[in-house]
Amino acid sequence: MTKIVFRRCLAISSVLSFSLLGISCSDSKKPDPTKTEITREPGVFTVDHPELFKLVKIETRDLPTVIQANGSVTPDVNRTIHVTSQGSGRVVDLKVRLGDYVNKGQSMLSIYSPDLAAAFSDYQKAVVDEELSKKALDRTEMLFSHGAAAQKDLEQAQDTEQKAKVDVQNAEQHIRILGGDPSRPSSVIELRAPVAGTIVEQNISGFEGVKSLDNSPNLFTIADLSQIWVLCDVYENDLGELHLGDQAEVTFNAFPDRVFHGAVSDISRILDPNLRSAKVRVVLSNPKGELRPGMYAVATFRSRKLQPRLIVAGTAIMRLQDRDWVFRKEDNQRFRQVEVHTIGETPDGMHEIQNGPVHSGDDVVVNALEFSTAMAGQGK
Repeated sequence: MTKIVFRRCLAISSVLSFSLLGISCSDSKKPDPTKTEITREPGVFTVDHPELFKLVKIETRDLPTVIQANGSVTPDVNRTIHVTSQGSGRVVDLKVRLGDYVNKGQSMLSIYSPDLAAAFSDYQKAVVDEELSKKALDRTEMLFSHGAAAQKDLEQAQDTEQKAKVDVQNAEQHIRILGGDPSRPSSVIELRAPVAGTIVEQNISGFEGVKSLDNSPNLFTIADLSQIWVLCDVYENDLGELHLGDQAEVTFNAFPDRVFHGAVSDISRILDPNLRSAKVRVVLSNPKGELRPGMYAVATFRSRKLQPRLIVAGTAIMRLQDRDWVFRKEDNQRFRQVEVHTIGETPDGMHEIQNGPVHSGDDVVVNALEFSTAMAGQGK
């Protein structure tokens, strides 16, 4: 009886052993040679099949130094006119506002001016005096022709007439300077735009008093914005790389996908003592008036002198969390994720990077995004 029980237990044990062995064999998976297996370390990837990822070398190329500077749009001073009134008074009609476009000769505001009223009074008196002196001259000439007047009397009458004409001319000119028309007597000055342009400054409002020129600011400032300035702050360490006439590429927050091209027209000879920077002026054409005074700008300058720089294909750089990365090959199977700093782009699409963690001749993955995606998928 004991022998029978022992044999049954032995048989059951054998069956269980073969069953467990079968389960173990069925659960084991064969390695797939087409998949890349990785071993992760901080910033390092060990890849079983590195041949699946194409590489590109970091190269050295002679390139100009790239300088970027912040700036803002300002009107071209040579195309800016300050509008003032020659006569004092009070505004009775304000016809334009800040930001309006005005044509040359367009009426901007009307001013009731005692100065103009006094000028017309003087003009009318001068006209009357000239008429009397002309009559006196005509009478003296007639008498002189009949021998009834002396030569000196004729000369005196001629002198009086000439002075009266001068007085009329002066009074007439005074009215025109104040903004009036001698042929249309009025106490209201029509202040007109001397040039066409945009009103970029306004220092007057309706029914305000207009003072004389010696203690009053300009009423308006008109600017021709078809050409504007971008004033940039360039640090003193970079000033040696800039020259008059250098080309500049300017971008604006309002037009992020566009690049405006201009030239350096002036480099200030005075440094800002706080920023240790100098103002650099870039002139831009603005035929459509898209660029407005006060707009924030970023200007990119390229030096004339070439320096050896590191470059790499743009696809080899991955942008992640506002930082740039490349995957550098360490040995046959290991790749390291390395942070780089890009400082510009060449016309053929290569990216310029600063010296540091990478060097000329280093092999990096040509498609950083594809490599990162593959690593993320294998890490799951």
